[in-house]
Amino acid sequence: MQAKETLFADLVQGRAQQFQVPLYQRTYSWTEKQLAQLWSDILEQADLLESGEKANTHFLGSVVLAPSPQNEPTFPRWLVVDGQQRLTTLSLALAAIRDHIADAEPDEAERIDEEYLINKRKSGSDHFRLLPTQADRAQFAAFVRGPLSEQAAGGAVAAAYGFFRRELVAAADPAAPQDVFCIEQAITSRLTLVAVTAERGDNVHRIFESLNNTGLKLSQADLLRNYLFMKLRAHGEHVYETYWLPLQDSLSNDELEQLMWLQLVLDGDDRVRRQDLYAAQQQRFEHGGASQPEIEADIEAYIRELYRRGALFRRLLHPEEEPDEAVRAHLRRLDTWQAQVTYPALMLLLDRRERGELDSSDTARAMSYIESFLVRRMMCRVPTNNLNRIFQAVPGQLPLDVHIADGLQRLLSAENRFWPDDDELREKIQKAPFYKYGRPDQRKMVLQRLEESYEHPEPVDFTAAQLTIEHVMPQSPGDEWIRMLREDADDGENAEDLHSRLQHTLGNLTLTAINSELSNHPFERKQDLLQGSHLEMNRRIAATERWGVKEIRARADELADRAIALWPAPLRGVGRAERSRDWHLAHQVLAALPHGTWTSYGDLAAFIGSGAQAVGNHLANTPGVANAYRVLTSEGRVSDGFRWTSQDAGEDVRTRLAADGVRFAANGAADPDQRLSADDLALLVAGTDDDQAAGADTAQHTPDSQGEETRSDRFFRQLAADDSPETVEAVRALFTQWEELGGWIGHGAGQVTTSAFLMLGESGAPGQGIWSLTLYPGWGRGGTAEVVFRYLATRAPFTDRTLRAELLKRLNELNGVDIPEGKLELRPSFRLSVLEKDRDRELLVETLTWFRDHWASRNTD
Repeated sequence: MQAKETLFADLVQGRAQQFQVPLYQRTYSWTEKQLAQLWSDILEQADLLESGEKANTHFLGSVVLAPSPQNEPTFPRWLVVDGQQRLTTLSLALAAIRDHIADAEPDEAERIDEEYLINKRKSGSDHFRLLPTQADRAQFAAFVRGPLSEQAAGGAVAAAYGFFRRELVAAADPAAPQDVFCIEQAITSRLTLVAVTAERGDNVHRIFESLNNTGLKLSQADLLRNYLFMKLRAHGEHVYETYWLPLQDSLSNDELEQLMWLQLVLDGDDRVRRQDLYAAQQQRFEHGGASQPEIEADIEAYIRELYRRGALFRRLLHPEEEPDEAVRAHLRRLDTWQAQVTYPALMLLLDRRERGELDSSDTARAMSYIESFLVRRMMCRVPTNNLNRIFQAVPGQLPLDVHIADGLQRLLSAENRFWPDDDELREKIQKAPFYKYGRPDQRKMVLQRLEESYEHPEPVDFTAAQLTIEHVMPQSPGDEWIRMLREDADDGENAEDLHSRLQHTLGNLTLTAINSELSNHPFERKQDLLQGSHLEMNRRIAATERWGVKEIRARADELADRAIALWPAPLRGVGRAERSRDWHLAHQVLAALPHGTWTSYGDLAAFIGSGAQAVGNHLANTPGVANAYRVLTSEGRVSDGFRWTSQDAGEDVRTRLAADGVRFAANGAADPDQRLSADDLALLVAGTDDDQAAGADTAQHTPDSQGEETRSDRFFRQLAADDSPETVEAVRALFTQWEELGGWIGHGAGQVTTSAFLMLGESGAPGQGIWSLTLYPGWGRGGTAEVVFRYLATRAPFTDRTLRAELLKRLNELNGVDIPEGKLELRPSFRLSVLEKDRDRELLVETLTWFRDHWASRNTD
């Protein structure tokens, strides 16, 4: 047996060879969680390559190889005993890079193919350098060989390839473009592997077992603590009791590790990674052949400083410990924002204040620039992928010739920081779908600050008030709303497109504690309810005679004035919004379109805050946009103005769409069930921490209360107002059967109207349960059951895509349910009226029983 450190390029490059995954190995199973972590490591290494810095490579893990029985002297074949998940993932990442650059750099794409993916002069299965296990082989081959075929749809291999395709588009962000060839080099030459090569006769399974003998991994903080006190021979006990033990008692191990990392950053190391903390600090203590007494003195000073800064760090974690009111308010908002990325800058400010270099007033002013930087970027939809680098560099880049607060404003105002100016902020408030960007708490905080700007003499206690975001013009408009929108629609735009474009803009949003009462009522009814609100912004809405396009835009202008006053602008103009940034967002979401789906020009326009005509013109004149041919008219037809801008020119569009799983009716229109709305598109590039997930995770049993309508009562009242008695009774029967299966019904707060979650797990234990369906009243269109595939993808055991696909298959057995596979990453729904038939309800209960059993077995597999 031989073991040596190697790189992916050294392992697979060179003469023709093949790595075969044995049949007994499990199928490819990496989920987005593992892919995202790997991608983060790759980008980090790519950044180091771009900057020219010398740094440690990233250790990826081991690969255990054994000679294959099919080995030939001229064509080596290796069995992959361990490491197939890593090799498959890296191969798919390189295939995605090859396809990403194919139009612009065909020669480079061919080079990647020949160096890492194929054996050019071999045919059949020998053509591939990596040959996965049988179950994954056809799909893997489809992505490596191309062009893609229908067998490439679905599965973990397809999901991984799709992940890399869309992340490559995101990495080309004009705000901070990353060199795709540096990404390639990071994959092939910066990720190290330990290759264990067995000889014939070696027990490769024993090798595999020894490598996978798991234990509790020591953290960077553990390693550094052990090193520090091993070196402290003279005063170790005193230092431990005086400084270390109180520090360790005040912070968790993870928080302590974060503080240690921040200490390095504050001391000027703006490139250190948390996973390199131990090595970086050890190197500092042992520089230049220092003597033992000098090392001990340095370590004691380091721990004393860590102890001092620990008290400051706690104020970031617990803002209530900050004594100054203005600084405390900023820390609370940044904590609500979940702005851990800003900790290097915040620690710098608190540290300088404690040293007497600035007072609390200037500290608060500097924090207002940080808050504005984050808020304006979120409202203007500037990607967050570069924030770590921006704030980690603050301590080392802060100008020395100006006041600290002014220097921070100057630093964040640099053009490559993309702090939006007043013009860009106003434009995005008017047009961008604010409700579909950022986290729920971030959106709520923006509206809360805008309400506070009215300086009402009796302000609302926001900590006590149960406020949620309300769409004044509802997300599911009734006939009266549609009639009004038709009156306001311009030529060439229908009421539905206008609604899609305006519903999520800031001008149409407010805060309220009576979402369910407001519901989807006509505006006249909402006026009466909003008039009695304690919020000034609601009383102003109530004072408006109607609520159409003109009124929404007027309110957007008013809120833009307030936002500009609340959140300071950068020092010098960074220019108006680059349209390329919006188009980059469009490219990113198109690259993420699942197999078997399409979208319309109007949907894409609503998603980015543009117009359908502008979207059409851009796609017709921009080469290299992934999946541009899958943007159709609202009727599901290929636009008359569509033309290929790439090497696919001349191919029939409908043939290509059919190969992508898009179905067509006899009249030539694409299947409307496969269409992705603007809201669906937002889900494709968003995280999973939105209002729906939060509502279910905090859902609880709703016990009866004397003289007061419960959430359960309200749910059925709203359902009965819109659905037949048969549907209502069918839903009641379903709930009873679900409880008999050991589940419970949760009614979450914070929805536009009430809703019902079919929950498993302990009530009142956020994040510990799971739910398969969310039921909503119909609001004039019939109640629906939403299948939360998107959230199941993050919850064991349904991180396994094959289980989610099985759930979809079972649901589609219900008469009237036909969910396309392309919506397996989204939140598709079906009508509750299908449950009126006993057989369909029985099928659903059987499916829910299957769901329960798989969840119950998650820890025993």
